[in-house]
Amino acid sequence: MTLIGIITRGKYGHRLIDTIKEHSNLSVVSVDLPEFLPVFIEDPDEFLENMNFDTRVFSAEVVVTYSLHPDLSSAIARLAAEGGVRSLIVPGGSSRASIPELEQISEESGMSIEVDEICCTLEANPANASFANIFGVPVLKVKTRGGKISKVDVLKGAPCGSTWHMAEELVGVPVEDAPPKAGLLVQQYPCRAVRGEMGGIHESAELHKQALINALKAEELENEE
Repeated sequence: MTLIGIITRGKYGHRLIDTIKEHSNLSVVSVDLPEFLPVFIEDPDEFLENMNFDTRVFSAEVVVTYSLHPDLSSAIARLAAEGGVRSLIVPGGSSRASIPELEQISEESGMSIEVDEICCTLEANPANASFANIFGVPVLKVKTRGGKISKVDVLKGAPCGSTWHMAEELVGVPVEDAPPKAGLLVQQYPCRAVRGEMGGIHESAELHKQALINALKAEELENEE
């Protein structure tokens, strides 16, 4: 059974652990970082050592780190590479990670590193496939009856769990109303993505809206055959 490592910080990361357990057969190992951290950490390696950071998280094939701190993200990437991790996923965007340093670590170690503002933009690659084939850019299969949504299967969904919430709430919604409703449901879900800007939760809503449009088109083509 594939092991996924989750590094949590405060409220971030715990919903992902719940989603993995509920919607996959993947195993999880996790470690917590303090919620409140200094703005600048002069020696991140020493900082992690002094807090007795449990490096057993790096026994995982894929690690998702919600460190949300550029100094710690780089230190964690080095430890992950030393531990043999195949793929490191860093949510929070470029403001929470030192991109040049992470690129260098990736190049030197061969470990895949992906920095995403929101995890529902995650695409699968050979290194992260065990995780990203299940969690990332939403993929749906839809059934309709009498002009309404009768069933929505989540083939791949957002790590926060919003896709599954959306799928349940869409049943019974008229087909013509379903795509915008899908986006609205995702925005109403208590996701941690940034709000009030054009990215973040708004991008997630658009991804889910498009996923539903694609699923409806696929069902229509299937019915024509």
